[in-house]
Amino acid sequence: MIYVDTSVLVALLLKEPRSSEVARWHAACEDELVSASWCVTEFASALSIKQRTGQIDGTEAQAAWQRFERLCANDMQLMPVEPVTFHRAAIMALDPDSGLRAGDALHLAAALDAKAKGMATLDEILAKNAKAMKLKLAVR
Repeated sequence: MIYVDTSVLVALLLKEPRSSEVARWHAACEDELVSASWCVTEFASALSIKQRTGQIDGTEAQAAWQRFERLCANDMQLMPVEPVTFHRAAIMALDPDSGLRAGDALHLAAALDAKAKGMATLDEILAKNAKAMKLKLAVR
């Protein structure tokens, strides 16, 4: 089972600098993909930010949202985020040496709670922390 964070979902479903690499990884991946339900809100926020900053227009955002919904329905299991996961993420985020922001700490805590064997992320700090927690990096 590979935990997928939102940075990978954005690169998979929109044109980003590492989109080709992520698409190749996704096409070759035979593992079960999971993510926390939190990624739905985070992906929607990414689309909104990209629209506000002129990176995409409303039509592109809507198309990406539809691709995201299909991915969630067919290729990736969304897990609920339990209170204990939020607490675990808070403890991780409290550590200033981790460098983790709240959302990334939540992704890491969710991956650990799901007992994922690996994590797909494009975020360097999240990747460093995932590796420290013995998660194999899937996209690197």
